[in-house]
Parts: sequence; structure tokens; C-alpha cells
Amino acid sequence: MLAAAVCAQAQDPFEIHVYEYETLKPLRFTLEQHLNYWAMGSKGFDGTAAPSNDQLHMTYELTGGVTNQVSIGFMQLNGVIPGAGFEYAGWRVLPHFYAPKSWHLPLDLGLVAEFSFVRPQFAGDTRHVEVRPILERRAGAFQLDFNPVFARALRGPGIRDGWSFEPAARAAYGEKSARVRPYLEWYSEFGAVDGFLPAVRQVQQIYPGVDLDLGHNVVWSLGIGAGLTPEPPRLVIKSHLEFEFGRRD
Repeated sequence: MLAAAVCAQAQDPFEIHVYEYETLKPLRFTLEQHLNYWAMGSKGFDGTAAPSNDQLHMTYELTGGVTNQVSIGFMQLNGVIPGAGFEYAGWRVLPHFYAPKSWHLPLDLGLVAEFSFVRPQFAGDTRHVEVRPILERRAGAFQLDFNPVFARALRGPGIRDGWSFEPAARAAYGEKSARVRPYLEWYSEFGAVDGFLPAVRQVQQIYPGVDLDLGHNVVWSLGIGAGLTPEPPRLVIKSHLEFEFGRRD
């Protein structure tokens, strides 16, 4: 399927998130809400996709553990388009795989595949696949995560572009259990793997933010993203609320 599989947007409007090494035990679940407001997005239509400026995106994601190293997630996507109001935007399925800690690798490794089905008013490429490796390591008080993402359209004009390279990274200070945990995230789109875009046409964004442990297995993450190139979006406000629940040993 991956071999048959277009160039997704680097800045995902529905989930702005660097994936970490986060395993779930069987019958353990996370329920997540992603809220992203594009304060400075595109001003014109991109094919069937409406201008992203002033759009609000709402995603609800349920992920459950299958084994200690395998889990599967499902997303339900929504958006508010100025002048059109609230609309259902699509859905996604995301299998997660993690290398066991018992392998004693120099890095914590994982892989998330994403299969996305989006309505045309939100994306010109209505079907796409994404392969997201996870590389994580502690360095003193810092946790470092890198996602070298590869994405490809399955339906839409982006099919002709082939695979694109869209890496993302995160540096967080403090333990995962800390009440307040500042972070800095980076998201990008370099373009097709067989020929990167010129620097001014690439998407390069920086998100300073903070994770807040609210107790009772609830973590709230807030961030503000700024674009470093002329490509939209230039300013995004994001919120990520996560609740973990289910069977305990």
C-alpha cells in the first residue's frame, strides 16, 4: 500500500503534533482533542480547498493499546470555515508500532503510519498516506524527539509530486511527569524527495509552548507557531488536550 501510495501539507491543519515514544498497554486508551486556529493562513482557494486564513480546526482522536508495542488510533476531523460555518472534515486511521525497551537501543524508536480521508474543501489531496518514524532520546534534562516524515497523496493533484519530506522535531525540558514542561517544536515541508523546493517556498515553522500536567491523567499542551518563510500559515495557535484511561495492571 505504501509503495502504491502524494504530497500532504507539511503543516497539518488538524493535528500539529510531534510524535513521541508513547506506548500503551492492552486495553489502555488515550482520548485527545486538537484545536488549531490559523490566524494568518492562505487568502485564496487552492483548487477545491478554501482559504485557510481564520479557519478553526477540531480533531478528536482515540488510541488504544493492542499489545505492549502496538496500538491503533482513529481521528474524527472537523473545521470552521469563515462564511461556511462548522463542517465535518473527514477521518483518519493510525497504527502505531514501538521497539521494545528490552532491545536496549541507543534511541527509543517507533513508527506511526497515517491513512487520511479528507473532504475537498479542506485539502486538494483528499486521500493521503504518511509514514512517521519516531526517534527519541534523553539528553540531560531535555527530551529530544525527531520525526522524519514522508507523505504521499493517494487522490488529488498532488499525486504527480510523489513522496514529500516533511520532518518535525521537538525539544522539551523536564521529565514527562513534571507539572510544567516548556518545549520548542519545529515543523517543515522541504518538497518532493527527488528535488526540494527553493528555500523561500518551503514551509518552516517554530512553535514555542508548554505542557501542563493537570492531574488525573490529563495533560494540556499550548503553543504559538510562527512561519519563517512567506509560505502560509504564518501564525497558528494550537491546543492539545490528552486524557489517559483504561485498565491498569
